[in-house]
Formats: sequence, structure tokens, C-alpha cells
Amino acid sequence: MNLKITSFSEYKEVYDYSVREPENFWAEIADSFRWRKKWDKVLEWNFKEPSIKWFQGAKLNITENCLDRHLEKHGDRPAIIWEPNDPDEAHRVLSYKQLHDKVCQFGNVLRNNGVKKGDRVCIYLPMVPELAIAVLACARIGAIHSVVFGGFSAQSIADRINDAECSLVITADGGFRGAKDIPLKDIIDDALVQCRSVQKVIVLTRSRSPVSMIKGRDVWWEDEIKKVETQGNPPCPVEIMDAEDLLFILYTSGSTGKPKGVVHTCGGYMVYAGYTFANVFQYHPGEVYFCTADIGWITGHSYIVYGPLSQGATTVMFEGVPTYPSPSRYWDIVEKYKVNILYTAPTAIRSLMSFGTGPLEGKDLSSITKLGSVGEPINEEAWHWFDEKIGNKQAPIADTWWQTETGGIMISPIAGVTTTKPGYATLPLPGVQPVLVDENGKEIEGNGVSGNLCIKFPWPGMLRTTYGDHERCRQTYFSTYENMYFTGDGCLRDEDGYYKITGRVDDVLNVSGHRIGTAEVENAINMHTDVVESAVVGYPHEIKGQGVYAYVILGESVHDKELTRKNILQTVTRIIGAIAKPDKIQFVSGLPKTRSGKIMRRILRKIAEGETSNLGDTSTLLDPGVVDEIKAGAL
Repeated sequence: MNLKITSFSEYKEVYDYSVREPENFWAEIADSFRWRKKWDKVLEWNFKEPSIKWFQGAKLNITENCLDRHLEKHGDRPAIIWEPNDPDEAHRVLSYKQLHDKVCQFGNVLRNNGVKKGDRVCIYLPMVPELAIAVLACARIGAIHSVVFGGFSAQSIADRINDAECSLVITADGGFRGAKDIPLKDIIDDALVQCRSVQKVIVLTRSRSPVSMIKGRDVWWEDEIKKVETQGNPPCPVEIMDAEDLLFILYTSGSTGKPKGVVHTCGGYMVYAGYTFANVFQYHPGEVYFCTADIGWITGHSYIVYGPLSQGATTVMFEGVPTYPSPSRYWDIVEKYKVNILYTAPTAIRSLMSFGTGPLEGKDLSSITKLGSVGEPINEEAWHWFDEKIGNKQAPIADTWWQTETGGIMISPIAGVTTTKPGYATLPLPGVQPVLVDENGKEIEGNGVSGNLCIKFPWPGMLRTTYGDHERCRQTYFSTYENMYFTGDGCLRDEDGYYKITGRVDDVLNVSGHRIGTAEVENAINMHTDVVESAVVGYPHEIKGQGVYAYVILGESVHDKELTRKNILQTVTRIIGAIAKPDKIQFVSGLPKTRSGKIMRRILRKIAEGETSNLGDTSTLLDPGVVDEIKAGAL
């Protein structure tokens, strides 16, 4: 089967085939990858336990598909183009051969430092090529990587290291993001006070800031590379992995306070990330592809590293932010590298829109042929601006819907092949079987309907478990509706059968495309000494999509509320990271609770959204009067 779909009629034909004969469909897709041994069985599954196994018995190493198989014909092709935070610093280009050499070198460094197949490695690095190198080196030697986004606090990192029992951490002395210097090694040092499992820390030199190096534990990346070079750069044989062996753990925020480690495995994830990348973006050899995400999130895993490299693509990696040193930074990068495909987040688009068209003046964006958006549904105004100002109405927009747990894009236009609709994720990709269900799990059929979005059949990129806690995986994704994966999202299917995601239906917020559990933020707020209780909800935010609104009950000893507000923000930053800071904090004397003690977040959500005229029946609350007080003090 040809990996890429080239017309709408072919999409319909392939989609029908993928639903009718899913195992044959995915086996044909998988045939385009390199395997050491083919599978004995394509799929075995049930959504009850859940137990999902793809390509059982197959042997492979994902880095042979991302690197080795391209060397003979395309070794000199650029694999990664790296653009630094500071535009005056030199950029770097790594060819497939150079990337392969560096991954092998660092794979040997990891082995020299005691890392074996199955060991967990925590990676906390800035967006530099060494982050991709570290990820691929782990995969090459069979170690399981857990990348933690550089904006998380020491406490968040410690939670993740302890949950996965990581034996080694890879970090840098510091990092740059916009005008900020991030003290990565200091943050790791603070985290490791709580982490007994970590034996070694490898530290990359990036910011040249002074750091403490602990004898016997901390080593410099550059020194370790030199040791390998003096041994004559021995080859780094790949660890042969089973298709269902763990590839990585990626922590995502849940509806309880504890982050959960989503587990992806080698074979199915590889096939799915590669297939969806090639298809959605209609990637052609030689095109320059720029995904603006951070590798600390799933988008960076699937669509900066594994997806593009498995297809021999040239992928741009950017260390900085879209507005530094000016809001024309993305457009400078597009012009500099003649970017053909730009994949970014609605938050970034809305932020750049707010600067008007000035930053676009004189910028040559004519190389762009395809656009993509990711992280949250894109609003119509941002869609049209993206289409007109960036794509010149010539570049189709793939508004992609997917999740950390799905491993890759699930519902999306295929660039230039299927029709786009502003604000719509449109149609499921081949092999993806979405359904809408009502509150009781009954399937809602036909078009012009809305309900909760579920998937009724497995796909190769889906999560297999949550690390160390399979029951949590079952309860979160498979227990709400029988024999279905529940996405946690509400969805509308219009008269044409096109899907539009309408937002989370669980206690999870989508802030700037990042999922944050309300319980996690509440736990952090409640740790402040002056806080008695809190409740957190989302509200519409013109840049972030959703903002964080916190209702907080204070103790009686508080005199300076403004200082307390700042202290609460500092507490959340310290415990989770600045990404979870509430945008609004309203101090209240009580919360709307039922007689059984349940907080009625529905009422709080409506007040935060400014919809106070229709709060429904409040007479059943323990203290209905508290609602009027909250309404009166709304920010």
C-alpha cells in the first residue's frame, strides 16, 4: 500500500478498507518500515482490562527506522536544522549521517554510565539538538526515556523521577527561553534531594552558568563524549526490541493531583507516528518542516523527532519563543530556512495576531505550502488569520486533534486532499474509528449531533498503560463507557459528518494547548499556609484559549490579601511550574457545595465565564447564599 493518500476518493476508499479490515490495513502500512523480524500476529485486544498488543512477536529498533535506513541514499540530507534562542548565535545543521554518529556516541556514553535495556532515564534539557540525540540514544540502547518539559518545577520533576524510578538524569547547566535564563541544573539538584533511585547525572554545557557538580554522581556531557572518542568511537549496536517493549513514558496531568505516566511502546507507536506524519502533512522528500512545539510534550516526540525522522524528513528545531527578540521571529525562521510546512499552536497564532501585521511586513513566506495547528481547537478568527496572512490562502490548514495518550494525530484534514473547515478537526484518519456517545454510553448515530467523543477500535499508537498503575489507566480511559476509549472531550458532528471538538468534559483544563488537571492546581494552592480550601475552573482566555480561575477560602489571620495572592502564585509555581499559575484568584468565604460536600464546579464555571443569569437550581446547595456573594465578587 502507498503510505500517502493523494485524493479525496482515495481517502474514502482507504478509510473504508481500514475499518473493514483493520489488521490487513495496518500490516500493509507497517510493511514500509524496517523490522528485524516480522510479527506473528497483527493485533490482540480488549478494552476491558485493557490489553492492547500490536505486531506481536515482531523485533525492531526504532532508531534503525529513524536513522540507519536513510544513510545509504540520504546520509548527507539535513535531518535537524537547529535555530537558537538568540538569533545572533550560529545555527546548526545535522545531516542524517552526523545525527546517526552523535546518537551512537551518546548511546555508548549511556552504556558507560551503567544504563541498560529497560532502565528509565529522565531528560530535562533545553530545546537543543542534544535533546533529540539523548532521546534517540535511549531508544537505541533500549532504555525508556521520560522527557520533562523545561518549565516544570523541582517538585514536579521529583514526582516524575520517583514514579518511574529513573536511574539516570540528563540535564544542562542552564537554558534560554526568550529573555529568561532557566537554571536547569539547580532545579534538578533541588529535585534530587527527594530521589533515591538516581545514580548518575549527565550535564550538558549550554548557558555556562556556575553549577554544583557532585563527585561520583554528576558528570559533564562533553567529558563523557571525549572518553568514547578516545576509545576510537566504537559502534553502538542497537538493542533489538520487541514491538510491545516500552519506548517512553510521558507524564500528563490528570483529574487527580498525581501526574500519570502514559506508556508508549516501540512497534505500534513507530508505525503510527510515521504514517500520520507522512499523510497529514503530505510530506515530500526535500521539504523543510518546522514544528514549533517543545520535545517535552507529545507533539515534540511524535512530530519533531520520531515521525519526521522515520520518513527521512528535514525537521527544524527552535530553542526560543515566538515573540523574542521580536514578534517576527517565526517569520524570520520561515524565510531563513525556506520552510514549507509550519505546525504550531493556536495560542501562538493568537499571540502573534495581537501584534497586527507589522511583524509580517517584508517577510518572504512564499515557501509555505502547508500549515498545521495543534494542542487545542483553533477558533475561527485565528484560523482565518493563519490562512490569509501566513498561508496566503494557498496553504491548506491541518487542524489536528489528538492527545498524549493517542500517540499521534487522530482526526484532521489531510493537507490538500480532504476539505478543511474553520474550527473543525474534520475527518478521522484511516484506521481511526470515532463515535459520539450520550451520558449513558449509548452511541449517537447520524449527523448534526453532539456528544462525548470515544474511539471504539484500537490503533497502533495508543497508550498501553499508565506506568506502574494499570488500574488508573483502566479507570481513566476505559471504565466510563464499556468497550470504548474515552477521550475526555465533547464533540459535535455536523451535517457533513465533520468533527468539531467542543472542549473538555472532565476536570482537566486546556491552557495554551497544555492539559492541566484542576485537582493538581487545587492541591498546590491548598499547600499554602493561609489557604483553607480552593476550587479551580477554566474560563475563556483570548490568548491561552482557557485561563485558570481559582476560588480560594483564606484563614482568618490574613491581613494583606494582595501579598497573599502573590504568595499563592509563587506556591503554585514552586510545586507545579509557572505554566499552572491561576490567571485570576477570587477570595471567597465559602464554596457552593451539595449537602454531601461535593463542590458544584458547574456553577463556578458559569460565574467565571460571566454567565450569571442562568445558574440553574441552587436551592439544593448547603448554603445557597454563598452563590450570590461569589457572583458579586466575580473578577
